[in-house]
Amino acid sequence: MLSSHANAANHFVDRHITEGRGAKTAYIEAETGRTLSYAQMAQGAGQVAGALTTAGIRPEERAAVLVLDQIEFPQIFWGALKCGVVPVPLNTLLATPVYDVILRDSRAAILFVSAPLWDVVAPAVADNPYIRQVVFIGDAPDGMTSFDKFIKDAQVLETMPVSRDEVAFWLYSSGSTGQPKGVAHIHSALQATADTYGAQVLGIREDDVVLSAAKFFFAYGLGNEMTFPLSVGATSVLFTGRPTPVGMIDTINAHQPTIFCGVPTLFAAMVAQMDQSGAPQSSLRICISAGEALPEDVSKRWETHTGVGILDGVGSTEMLHIFLSNRADDIVYGTSGVAVPGYELRLVDEQGEEVAAGEVGELLVNGASAANCYWNQRDKSRSTFEGIWTRTGDKYERREDGRLVYCGRTDDMFKVSGIWLSPFEVESALVDHPRVLEAAVVAQRDADGLEKPKAYIVVQTGEVDQTLMEELKVHVKEKIGLWKYPRWIEGVAELPKTATGKIQRFKLREEQ
Repeated sequence: MLSSHANAANHFVDRHITEGRGAKTAYIEAETGRTLSYAQMAQGAGQVAGALTTAGIRPEERAAVLVLDQIEFPQIFWGALKCGVVPVPLNTLLATPVYDVILRDSRAAILFVSAPLWDVVAPAVADNPYIRQVVFIGDAPDGMTSFDKFIKDAQVLETMPVSRDEVAFWLYSSGSTGQPKGVAHIHSALQATADTYGAQVLGIREDDVVLSAAKFFFAYGLGNEMTFPLSVGATSVLFTGRPTPVGMIDTINAHQPTIFCGVPTLFAAMVAQMDQSGAPQSSLRICISAGEALPEDVSKRWETHTGVGILDGVGSTEMLHIFLSNRADDIVYGTSGVAVPGYELRLVDEQGEEVAAGEVGELLVNGASAANCYWNQRDKSRSTFEGIWTRTGDKYERREDGRLVYCGRTDDMFKVSGIWLSPFEVESALVDHPRVLEAAVVAQRDADGLEKPKAYIVVQTGEVDQTLMEELKVHVKEKIGLWKYPRWIEGVAELPKTATGKIQRFKLREEQ
C-alpha cells in the first residue's frame, strides 16, 4: 500500500514542522558556524524534490551524493526521498577510478558534489554515459550549476506516497575486503534503527547534541548524524574535515555535545592525545563506538580521562546500524555486548549449526533494518541474505554469560598449530603495550610452510627495534598465551584503512 506516511521523509522531516520544532536548530557546521533549522531543512528538502522533478530526474533513478558533511547534505538526501529519487551517498575519500566504477555501477542520473571534491571525480564524469547533470555545493565552475541556483524558485513538493518496502537509498560498502558493493535499503529500515538502537540503547533525547566522527556516507555516520537525532528532534554538529584527535577534542570543547560517536582508531588516537594535553571540558553523557571491536585498554583509558564510558557495538552497511552492543548500565569492556532489542543473533559453524558457549562461530543477524540486496550482484546477495538471516562475515565467541567477544573477520581468521587464532585478540594485546598505538595481525608462512602470526605496528614514540620486538613478544605471551605471539613484527608509519577506519588486512596480506 502506498502512503506518504510510509516515506521516511515524513517521519524524519515533515512531522517536526507539525509538532512545532520548526525554529529549532537541526544542524550546526563546526568549522563555519552555518546552521540549519528544522523548518529550513523541510523547505530545502521540498525545493530539492521540486528541482529534481523539474530537471527530469525520475522516481527510482539514482542521485549520486558526493558531498561533505555540510548542511546541504540532509536537504539533498531527504529531498530525493520526497520525490522517489534514490540518493546514493558516496565516500568522499576515494580515488578517481573507484568513483568511475561506482558511478557506472549505480547509473546515477545526477551528481551532487562539494566543490573541493570536483577535481577528483571530474575525470570519471567526463565520459560517463548516465550522468545528465552535475550540481555543485560551493562555487561552481563557469557554465555549471550551483546548488543555490538549482533549487532557486523550485516548487516545494509534497512528500511522495511510497511503499514502506520500497528502496529509498543505497550505500556502498566500505571495501574492507575488496571492491565496494551497492547496498539497497528500504524506507522502513531507517525508522527500524531509530526505534531499536537509537531509542533503546543510545536513549537519544530531544535535548541531545550529537557529534559524530563517522560521516554521512558511512551507515554508522548516517544513523548518528541523521536517523537518530532527527527521530527525536535533537541537534547535530557537523565536522566537515577529516577527524583528527586535536580537531575532535577542540570541537567537543567548543560545541559541548552530549553524545560522541567515534571509531576505535580515533578513540585510540584521542586517548594518546589526552595523555599529553588532558581531556576536554565537556557535557558528554554517552559515547559509542563501531566499525571494529574496541580494545579494552583504549576503553578504560578513555573513561579515566573523560569519566564517560564507551558503548562498543557492532553494525554493518547491510544492517544499516548497530545490532549488537553494550548498554549504558551494563558495559563489559573487551566484549561487544548482547543483541540490541528487536534483533536476533546466531553463531554458527561451517555446517550452519549453532556453536556452544566458548566456541567460535560466524555471526548471523535477523532484524527489520536488513538491506534488500547488493545491486547487480545476485550470487553475493544470495550468499549473504539467507531468508531472514544476514551473514555478517564476522567470527565471535559466545561467553557463558551470553555476551559476544569479537574474534575477527571470517577471511582474517587462521589456524596456528591446528587452533583458530583471532587476529583481533593479538592486536588488542599489542596495543595494551604503552608504546603501541595501532596494530594489525595477518598470517605469514614460516620456513616449514606453516601459518604463523605477523604483526604490523604503529608506535607512539621511537623506532621498532629488536629490543622492542622481543619485549612485545613476551608481552603478548604473558597476556594471551604462549602460542599466540607474533613471530614477526614490522613497524609502519600507518596501517591501510577504509575511510571509515576499518583496517584492510587483505592489503597487508597482498604485500607479503
